[in-house]
Amino acid sequence: MTLIKSISGIRGTIGGKVGDNLTPVDAVKFASAYGTWLKTYSKKQKLTVVIGRDARISGPMIHNLVVNTLIGLGIDVIDLGLSTTPTVEIAVPMENADGGIILTASHNPKQWNALKLLNEKGEFLNGDDGAKILDIAEAEAFDFSDVDSLGTITANDAYMDIHIDEVLNLPLVDAEAVAKKKYKVVVDAVNSSGGIIIPKLLEQMGVEVVKLYCEPNGHFPHNPEPLKEHLGDICTLVLKEKADFGVVVDPDVDRLAFISNDGEMFGEEYTLVACADYVLSKTPGNTVSNMSSSRALNDITMKHNGTYEASAVGEVNVVTLMKATNAVIGGEGNGGIIYPELHYGRDSLVGVALFLTYLANQDLTVAELRATYPQYFMSKNKIELTPQINVDSILKAMTSKYKSERISTIDGVKIDFAENWVHLRKSNTEPIIRIYTEAKSQKEADALAIRIIDEIKEVAGI
Repeated sequence: MTLIKSISGIRGTIGGKVGDNLTPVDAVKFASAYGTWLKTYSKKQKLTVVIGRDARISGPMIHNLVVNTLIGLGIDVIDLGLSTTPTVEIAVPMENADGGIILTASHNPKQWNALKLLNEKGEFLNGDDGAKILDIAEAEAFDFSDVDSLGTITANDAYMDIHIDEVLNLPLVDAEAVAKKKYKVVVDAVNSSGGIIIPKLLEQMGVEVVKLYCEPNGHFPHNPEPLKEHLGDICTLVLKEKADFGVVVDPDVDRLAFISNDGEMFGEEYTLVACADYVLSKTPGNTVSNMSSSRALNDITMKHNGTYEASAVGEVNVVTLMKATNAVIGGEGNGGIIYPELHYGRDSLVGVALFLTYLANQDLTVAELRATYPQYFMSKNKIELTPQINVDSILKAMTSKYKSERISTIDGVKIDFAENWVHLRKSNTEPIIRIYTEAKSQKEADALAIRIIDEIKEVAGI
């Protein structure tokens, strides 16, 4: 498996050959490159970096390698230990640190791990800075510190609690209103750090919690991507427990999905839609999501007299456009909520708290709330890449084939038809082509996806 170096960080599978996988040598190499870049970028004599990890089996190994590499560069480390991506993101500015690294491969299976790199704002690096780090890694242009100038480690395990406090202190979060409803919620945290922080947040909001896969041991009981086909256990348990709804997070807690009280998916795309509906009802403004996200957010934004815009896929792209348009909420249709009132990062805790507060002020069940939104259906598919597949040629051919339709090539190729759309792009996180379609029925979305996949295979000769 080739190492994937992209806007989303540096990730790969554990083991194997150096340069082909995320081996210990590669972890040290890219941590060295990040630390070396940070010295130039910050122009400071003494630097501090915040480090946290999810509960992957490989986490402690990669964590120790990265921490000690930074120390070898003379950089001080604030070690959060087991944490979440949004927790590290808020810790960086709160600690007045110069950067941060989250050790997680997000939704990827257990054999994967990654280094997600942050700047001094606790935000993901842009493409230019990422490219500079890759150049430093390629050249191995590292200069380590002498024995009298090594960095130090300061352990701080308080930040998950601090993160919860910051969320509960948001003006649009009303824990008292939620507590009065006496909700019962099932949580599936895929045996990672969400199994600690999500139940604790819910309990502090007066919610009865039923835990499913909340032991942070890194043994994922199912594919950790929060898609319908992976979530049969929680759908069954929500019905068995007669719960008000279910909460699902990925291993690093930046993607959020809900299960309705009827045991059906609320819809990963509709996590952002529901939270935006609430936020816009209180603070009118603009919204942003990426090009692979549902049209429903545009519809809800228009209902509240705001303006919606779509960015290229990738959290940093969403954040850049949110800042440019002064968006009050944004994110990605994969269940990522970005609420600038707290920070510019996808944050499942923010999503849970906003959703609960909104629900507490509605005389509706979760299933009834879902029915109030525009009904769109998505089909998310992929084609595994091989060295013989020329992605650029495929995208060029599809652009030519549908040149009479409304097309965007900001990120791959998005073809907007009157009643549906398709987005084709090479993944930033896996060796695949993603094929997302959306229509007004699941049958139409699936049929469009099958048609496009067949056309791609014909072009690619596979």
